[in-house]
Amino acid sequence: MSSVVASTDVKAPIRMVYNQWTQFESFPEFMSGVESVQQLDDTHTHWKVHVGPAEREFDATITEQHPDERVAWRSDSGPEHAGVVTFHRIDDLTTRVTTQMEVDPEGFVENVGDKLGLLDHRVKGDLERFKKFMEERNHETGAWRGDVPRPGL
Repeated sequence: MSSVVASTDVKAPIRMVYNQWTQFESFPEFMSGVESVQQLDDTHTHWKVHVGPAEREFDATITEQHPDERVAWRSDSGPEHAGVVTFHRIDDLTTRVTTQMEVDPEGFVENVGDKLGLLDHRVKGDLERFKKFMEERNHETGAWRGDVPRPGL
């Protein structure tokens, strides 16, 4: 397993930043290699991604979600990964977005890419594109304000 941690400060209120992050189907607009994301229900998504020359599909479950605080997930199929995105109010117009991911690269190409730091580079680039997406748009495309408690609580 490889760990990736990245953060960026977005010049937008925390509510707007969080609301946009819950719009998973918009991820291809700023996430490199993400072909599509389908929101199946409140806690399940289906992803199509490109990893190098390979196309992968997988399902993921949102394991915890609290408005303006965090969204956590784990994969149910395909490449094994899990993570959390947290949102931190810096001031009324600035939000820090931090991602923490654990990924188990699948296959030779992904393992080589991981060793070369490509995953780390991709995640940091995705966050910077999200920042630009939010700051140029200056509004969210939708919102889901539901709460998903951590299992066992």
